[in-house]
Amino acid sequence: MSTAALTPTSRPTMTRTKKLLPLVGLIAVIAVIFLTGIHRYLSFDTLREHREALTGFVTEHGVVAGLLFVAIYAVAVACSVPGATILTVTGGFLFGPVLGTTANVIGATIGATALFLIARTSLGEPLRQRAGPALQKLEAGFRENAFSYLLVLRLIPLFPFFIVNLVPAFLGVSTRTFVLATLVGIIPGGFVYTLVGAGLGSVFDRQEAFTLTGVLTPEIIAALLGLAILALLPVAYKKLRARRSR
Repeated sequence: MSTAALTPTSRPTMTRTKKLLPLVGLIAVIAVIFLTGIHRYLSFDTLREHREALTGFVTEHGVVAGLLFVAIYAVAVACSVPGATILTVTGGFLFGPVLGTTANVIGATIGATALFLIARTSLGEPLRQRAGPALQKLEAGFRENAFSYLLVLRLIPLFPFFIVNLVPAFLGVSTRTFVLATLVGIIPGGFVYTLVGAGLGSVFDRQEAFTLTGVLTPEIIAALLGLAILALLPVAYKKLRARRSR
């Protein structure tokens, strides 16, 4: 079909179809992951069983192993596969606290950004058109302090990670703001789990069972809450200043 043959009504339809392609591709990848059962390998039992092979591969192919890990982490986050926390611990186990945190943060940020962009491209505009003024009002309020709000949501894990990836896409948050808030916001919590992973080898050596229960101690939660409060200070300052100027 030539361009000239396209009718005015067919062009918007083709445009909408193209925008849906990333979403279709993502759904296809998710289907493959769950139908093949790949997600079941995200467990501490798998890590314990293949410990020598994994650590040996990292020792022999450090850079390649790091890049491969980042890619796997990014795909897991983009597809919202359960077990991202296990991957975070694995990053510490394989690469240590510093390099592990770096790999975890980069992988999570790439995956979150991919899901954010897919949601905004495929679903963001249609949702805004159907929601009307209500969503536009919420969007305006959120965008005014988007970085601070996103930072708080990243620092305090009150909502599932994938929800925090999707909502900003529907509220018109810029990609730059999303990436920066995600990158900065996941570092503290990510470092905690990575640090746990760095000591996982000793747990395996003692033949002890390992769970994530109790990783976020009251002290760590208090520290994360403190960081969240600091992130909200610019918002509070803006509102206080706006009231005084009235």
